[in-house]
Amino acid sequence: MKGLLANIAFFHLGWLGCVAGAGRGLYWLGPALGLALVARHIASASERRAEVRLIALAMALGVVADSALAALHFVTYAGASWPPFAPAWIVVLWALFATTLRHALGFLHGRWALAALLGSVSGPLSYLAGERLGAVSLGVHGLPALAVAWGLALPILLWASQSRTLRAHACPVGNRPGRS
Repeated sequence: MKGLLANIAFFHLGWLGCVAGAGRGLYWLGPALGLALVARHIASASERRAEVRLIALAMALGVVADSALAALHFVTYAGASWPPFAPAWIVVLWALFATTLRHALGFLHGRWALAALLGSVSGPLSYLAGERLGAVSLGVHGLPALAVAWGLALPILLWASQSRTLRAHACPVGNRPGRS
């Protein structure tokens, strides 16, 4: 329970650093804090390689999803150096989000419809909060587009977090193939 609460608290701390930092023009704050929290998470993970793969996958999905949303003018990000590409702070948010998939959001594993519903509601709400903090501006169709994006992203990432492919090479130290 203690680890679960820490996972939730660190995610929210990182989210606030990224979003409030971007909203105040401190575009470096979120990535610096967020990457430190992600590194802490990886260092304490029992399957480090699998966590790194999951985080990298989430970041790649985030770059594609948020850049597409920006290119279609559904969302405009503060601090976007190369519009329509997603800025670093939003990509780091995807990394932070990935740290919750096997922990705080672990109860959603195998509950794909609930994950899609939760993603399609909580994702847009997070962006609305970000808009109120000055980090994003939502276009006319921003909320429905975010609902679709997050309704797909959360189940996909939860499925990936359980995937044997991610864990295929995640051998515990000292128990690597070829060693007895």
